[in-house]
Amino acid sequence: MDRQQMQVSDEEPEVLRQESRRRRRKKAITSSSCASMDQITVEFILPTATRGGNAPDTLQLEVAGNWTVEQVKAQVWLKAVTLNLCPDFYQRFSPDHCMLLYQKKGNICEIYDKHQVFQTLDCIRYWKALKKDVGRIQLVPRPQPSDESVHYQRHLNYLIGYDVTDVSNVHDDELEFTRRKLLTPRRIELLDRDPKLYSMDPWVTRKPVPEHLLTKVNNGHILLVIHVGTASQTIKVSIDDTPSQVLSSFFTKMTNKRVLLGIAEDQCEADFVLRVCGREEYLYGEKPLQNFNWIRQCLKNGEEIHLVLEAPPDPDLDQVQKEDWAQVDDCTGVAGTHEQLTIDEKDHERVFTISMWDCNRRFRVKVLGIDIPSLPKVPEFIVYIEASIFHGQQLLAQERTTSKTFNEEVLWNCWLEFGIKIKDLPKGARLNLQVICGKQPQTPNSKSGSYQDSPAGSGTLEGKTKSRLLYYVNLLLVDHRSLLRQGEYILHMWKMPEKSDESSSSINADKLTSATNPDKASSMAVAILLDKYCYPVVLPKSREGGRDGGGGEEAEGGDRGQREMPNHLKKQFEAIVRTDPLHPLSPEDKELLWHFRHECMRDPRAYPKLLGSVWWGKQEDVLATHRLLDRSSAWDTSGLDVGLAMQLLDCHYSDAQVRSMAVRKLETLEDDDVLRYLLQLVQAVKFEPYHDSALVRFLLKRALRSKRIGHFLFWFLRSEIAQSMHYQQRYAVLLEAYLRGCGGAMLLDFRKQVEMTEALQKVTREVKTMSAEKYDVTAQVVFQLRQKLETLQLSGLPQSFRVPYDPGLRAGALMIEQCKVMASKKKPLWLQFKRADATTLSKDPIGIIFKDGDDLRQDMLILQILLIMESIWETESLDLCLLPYGCISTGNRIGMIEIVKDATTIANIQQSVVGSTGAFKDEILYQWLRDKCASEDKFQQAVERFLYSCGGYCVATYVLGIGDRHNDNIMITESGNLFHIDFGHILGNYKSFMGISKEWVPFVLTPDFLYVMGTSGKRSSPHFQKFQDVCVKAYLALRHHTNLLIILFSMMLMTGMPQLTSKEDIEYIREALTVGRSEDEAQRHLLDQIEICREKGWMVQINWFVHLVLGIKQGVEKRST
Repeated sequence: MDRQQMQVSDEEPEVLRQESRRRRRKKAITSSSCASMDQITVEFILPTATRGGNAPDTLQLEVAGNWTVEQVKAQVWLKAVTLNLCPDFYQRFSPDHCMLLYQKKGNICEIYDKHQVFQTLDCIRYWKALKKDVGRIQLVPRPQPSDESVHYQRHLNYLIGYDVTDVSNVHDDELEFTRRKLLTPRRIELLDRDPKLYSMDPWVTRKPVPEHLLTKVNNGHILLVIHVGTASQTIKVSIDDTPSQVLSSFFTKMTNKRVLLGIAEDQCEADFVLRVCGREEYLYGEKPLQNFNWIRQCLKNGEEIHLVLEAPPDPDLDQVQKEDWAQVDDCTGVAGTHEQLTIDEKDHERVFTISMWDCNRRFRVKVLGIDIPSLPKVPEFIVYIEASIFHGQQLLAQERTTSKTFNEEVLWNCWLEFGIKIKDLPKGARLNLQVICGKQPQTPNSKSGSYQDSPAGSGTLEGKTKSRLLYYVNLLLVDHRSLLRQGEYILHMWKMPEKSDESSSSINADKLTSATNPDKASSMAVAILLDKYCYPVVLPKSREGGRDGGGGEEAEGGDRGQREMPNHLKKQFEAIVRTDPLHPLSPEDKELLWHFRHECMRDPRAYPKLLGSVWWGKQEDVLATHRLLDRSSAWDTSGLDVGLAMQLLDCHYSDAQVRSMAVRKLETLEDDDVLRYLLQLVQAVKFEPYHDSALVRFLLKRALRSKRIGHFLFWFLRSEIAQSMHYQQRYAVLLEAYLRGCGGAMLLDFRKQVEMTEALQKVTREVKTMSAEKYDVTAQVVFQLRQKLETLQLSGLPQSFRVPYDPGLRAGALMIEQCKVMASKKKPLWLQFKRADATTLSKDPIGIIFKDGDDLRQDMLILQILLIMESIWETESLDLCLLPYGCISTGNRIGMIEIVKDATTIANIQQSVVGSTGAFKDEILYQWLRDKCASEDKFQQAVERFLYSCGGYCVATYVLGIGDRHNDNIMITESGNLFHIDFGHILGNYKSFMGISKEWVPFVLTPDFLYVMGTSGKRSSPHFQKFQDVCVKAYLALRHHTNLLIILFSMMLMTGMPQLTSKEDIEYIREALTVGRSEDEAQRHLLDQIEICREKGWMVQINWFVHLVLGIKQGVEKRST
């Protein structure tokens, strides 16, 4: 390895000698360049004091603007040594012993990045703004962390489930760098945070009240029952009243009853707040009552609104622990402009950095070899390395080595030169290295070969030999500080999972990671060498004055791009823009969009298409794109289209400016919508090239503003950290940044939830070992479970904890006699908890199913999409009575599911009457519903609810391709609300039984369902006609949001969904939503599907009968006693 490094070192000076000659030639012309270079006068306050004196030593230095911070520090040190200041100190320690601090607006800031060019620092801009002639910087020895901060960090690591201070598996300082940088947005957010608003976190929405809810309001007024101690008072208020107006009305009405209610004379309405009885949910702030989600929920369910009058929570409980760290420079990691960094027209003795845009040679990498402790089981295989350069999903260049026999160590020692120049490498470009094996020796890929055009890991070699991708790893060619990577790297590679592996589902996203395999002892390692330079090579942030590198050619292209689009092309352009996100763009389409890019910039709908047409491997095109984005106002002035913004955050777009633009649009989302899309936004963090990004900062900001968003962000991140080694560090850094700002009360709540989850997981695993792989559960196993739970409860289980899937609810002690083990392979626990809130009016316990061994992320996805569908239908004033029950993944294949009260499976109803033949009795469900309703009026309401909910789930399950529907995963409440559970099979990935697909129908609409609607066979009924109308309205409403649904699903394609592995899966949604067809055709299509269900309902009944007779489990848990 040393010899190879020497060879590279011998080669490199040749490049630099040529550059030196060029500089010397220019020196005669630019002899004054040195004088014109920015000189900054800085006074440095040193960490030492002259013997006998109290004042610290100081020295003044003329700093060249293009020096790096490291260079400046070295110069200060050198001057201190030259002046013989405190020789004991300066000769004993190196400059790295100290950090550089300066003051800005009363804050102490640290100049953190040693590679940064001095004139790009934030402090320089600050001093210039203040018109200071001399800046002041203090050198301070790096402090050791206090015991308190070490303990606090340990506590945070426990909550995160990962040690963020462990840097044993990193090849640069990005982890620590990001931890420090995220301090700034956190501090800004905490300074702006309203303590009272944050402590109560009212859950409100700005959306207008749906028509169907307004019908439940009497002349714009509602009744509130306000509880004070043991007393209560009902008052009538307007839905436009704010909580403070409600309090004022209440106190006016209660003037003579204050003593009875226990309200002191000196207390007024300002001393109290309104909280929902039994929930940690407050009505607070200056929003009208109709905007509070809880009020809307009560109206929707026809429930009374019960509130409790109490003192507001203490905001001091949300106190944030003081940071040990100094705030880092706002501009940390920002490169200078090309003009600041370029070597052109500068004295080579004054050059300390090189602009990447001066590097005109091709990029190359030397593949030294691979090494693995033990060979995989591949008989007589040959192996080669394929090296590709990607930006997002765009392949910029590709080369590969010759093939060699596969041994524990394979050496190549060969340079691969790519068809892309160093100056054209964009930020975010990643070098993807793949170890691929085949069965016969291959010739190396020729430079002009068509292989460069094939996708990475396409699995084909020359000839017809099958090849297999075994290992992969990525290296970002430009690091987080905009420095070009140099020198040798030994990268530990990720193993490609087998198709049967649980991890295979997330391989698409995992292959994008820039993290390396932490299992260094047994993983494959690849050694590579990148060109080395005498100085840091920096990717500039821009060119000054808007000049572009393409000279006249680009300027001409710019003029051409601004020409008016001819009419015959406008139609073609409109057609391209109208296509859905999955529609592939032809080379002609891309050329048209790029040619008329200025026209595209006027229509935000065209942005994803245009940005997908940019060739990111050409510096001039990238600069032109950035200038277009900077100058265009159409994006910021257009209305919010969530689908459009989310599309620019998927895996196809790696450019920071593009992604920041998408996030800028999402800034206008209200909290309610952030929660709605949070699952996808967390997944989209995987598509960011670097740990620090606009998206990460957006999530951090919104979580620090709202406890509810923070709560779900905590669990979504913690679940990913536990399950995704590829993105552990990135998610851990974000989670730590949030936990350092969420406050003491939230930290305490998270600790209790984590402790409860860990204790229940331990019990579940012990129960599993007792009952092995059997489906049935003996009385002995249930007895053992209850014993274990009792021991847990006595030995320090948290007395109460927030329910992870519903943070407004606090669960108390376990009701041990009502807990059991469910009859299923994975042995989930059926748990019942007391309600911890003393103000609760409900006598029902909190029921939770605790699962260990199933990945609940797919269920979470479907439930979240159902919520989004519900919000779409609400805008059309449709209430389809969906019941998206609580479900959350809390770790590696563990999680919790809400037990819906008063609900049972269709199978239980059928069995309870006549056993297995109940599947063929059409009237059983109708009779069960009638028995549960106390009056005819209640029964008619139940039938109405059944009709709407059945319509909602028919449309939803059809559009999402939710398969494997049977009587054990369709449930119904006693009030007639039908709902589906267990979404293990989506997008048409249907199960088969004895080789025959069990999905004979588009969705479940069986004769017993139709019987409840008053119809059978071919006959119709008023209820059935209403059902059809409801289905059509719901279906057409979803069609209006086709792009959003496609985008949400395609983003999840790559992120760990077992059923979602290819674009073909998403095609299902396009077909189901009849993309490209008229509204009339779509309506006819859906009515045809309903007819198919009516005709083939008997086949579904056979399937259900099989379930009841044979007890085929298929991984479905019965959620009832």
